[in-house]
Amino acid sequence: MARYTGPQTKIARKFKEPIYGEDKWMERKPYSPGQHGPNKRRKKESEYSLQLAEKQKAKYTYGILERQFQKMFGVAASKKGITGETLLQLCEARLDNTVYRLGIAPTRRAARQLVSHGHITVDQQVVNVPSYSLRPGQSVAVREKSRSLEAITNSVSSTHKRFDWLEWNPSTLSGKLIAMPERAQIPENIREQLIVELYSK
Repeated sequence: MARYTGPQTKIARKFKEPIYGEDKWMERKPYSPGQHGPNKRRKKESEYSLQLAEKQKAKYTYGILERQFQKMFGVAASKKGITGETLLQLCEARLDNTVYRLGIAPTRRAARQLVSHGHITVDQQVVNVPSYSLRPGQSVAVREKSRSLEAITNSVSSTHKRFDWLEWNPSTLSGKLIAMPERAQIPENIREQLIVELYSK
């Protein structure tokens, strides 16, 4: 399966959450898509369907393909600690997600594009792999030649929420992963335990 590039609102309505950010259409139609609208009678969801939906939601939220996600779960399961929390930490430590969290890009999709086009450096070295996994202490910055890009300046000048596990320096357009975030610090509404149960079958 290739990376999803279709209508984001359709996916947000499927999960009944604005997983891609504010969406006026999601606000107007906060129910699942379909020709019968909100009045369609839906069968009670099975345990498996709930687990699968949660995994799909996490994949769409972070823009990760199935094979990548499965591999990431394997890494999380092999580490000490709570597997579900570790899985989300690995998702948050991805380079494209960190670029988004720092406010360098307005969306994860835009952040992935900036990384792929070589506009981002890690420890002063250009890294063009969006799935690159950062370690605490590593710094992320906009490449010097790219600092005047309109897409970056517009995003940085907008109001962005700052996160406790990330350090940001607006004068140099650089940040640092201070530590892996705790589950309570991650704002995404993902029930990671359902994902663990799905992969544990």
